[in-house]
Amino acid sequence: MRLGIQLGYHGSGFAAAADEVAEYESAGAELVVVPEAYSFDAVSRLGFLAARTRRMGLMSGVMQLQTRTPTLTAMTAAGLDHVSGGRFTLGLGASGPQVIEGFHGIAFGSPLGRMRETVAICRAVWRREPLRYDGKHHRIPLPPGEGTGLGKPLKLINHPVRDRIPIMLAAMGPRNVALAAEIAEGWQALFLDPHAAAPVYAAALREGLSRRDPSLGPLDISVPLPFAIADPTPELLAGHRAQLALYFGGMGARTRNFSNDLLRRYGYPGEAALIQDLFLAGRRAEAAGAVPDAVLTGTSLVGPPSVIRDRLAALAAFGVTTVLVSPLAATRAERVKDVATLRAVLDEP
Repeated sequence: MRLGIQLGYHGSGFAAAADEVAEYESAGAELVVVPEAYSFDAVSRLGFLAARTRRMGLMSGVMQLQTRTPTLTAMTAAGLDHVSGGRFTLGLGASGPQVIEGFHGIAFGSPLGRMRETVAICRAVWRREPLRYDGKHHRIPLPPGEGTGLGKPLKLINHPVRDRIPIMLAAMGPRNVALAAEIAEGWQALFLDPHAAAPVYAAALREGLSRRDPSLGPLDISVPLPFAIADPTPELLAGHRAQLALYFGGMGARTRNFSNDLLRRYGYPGEAALIQDLFLAGRRAEAAGAVPDAVLTGTSLVGPPSVIRDRLAALAAFGVTTVLVSPLAATRAERVKDVATLRAVLDEP
């Protein structure tokens, strides 16, 4: 199982975070993931990390589908792969209407079709093919009658380090999970509880894997997890509880919240409705208190080494191949020590 580091939305403290990432690399971490949402862009921070690391992989976690053209997404991925010496993985996600329409002013829609087309276009760009694509959502070059009529098929000027940069799709809904299993090298599963996930995702994974091109290799399933080698006290898990309440309650509209839908599929429809009602009413502390303890525990990696081993075994049994940890310890030295301990646990026979 690979060990990765999931960064948060660092602002003014990003230089210090990069110093810490370099220490995580020395402690055995193999990957660092940078989010985007409606924070600073992921690309500039990934470029910074490319210069501050030597071996570990870099991944966007995730760049939003509709905020860049597919061609720009491909160019950006090729550039990050170049400056990192072939260490970049393109993490993509659909985001949701509140961010895409509310922050970017772009109509949200057809995430499955757009994702399939974007992946195909990216791979054509990386192969340096003169770009021609006639899809439902993207037509390159623009057809006659649209634009000036002067567009012509172009290919990427530079030669990419790799003509097949790995792609990881973040997905929660069954159709998105099936798509990730079909067309991507990896699937990022947010809030995956290995004890509850099998009935939720099994059919979608089977469907996608049945159509998977063998050349993609085995599906890499990565899971972000708050992490500490310590007793799982309420104080230590308070941040994770608040994050779950944010996503289950407010990361999306009442009628369209993918995280809330996941909680319902886990078997908590009443709790999902209550968390959303409380959060949208501004009662955030009460919403956090309504998060089921089993979900809090199942979506974290906190405890003594014996508990950590059991949680890792459960994740592996589901099929997880990469853990993306967010260390919770109070000091930098403690966080680095915890990552080194986790590396040792993962390396046990």
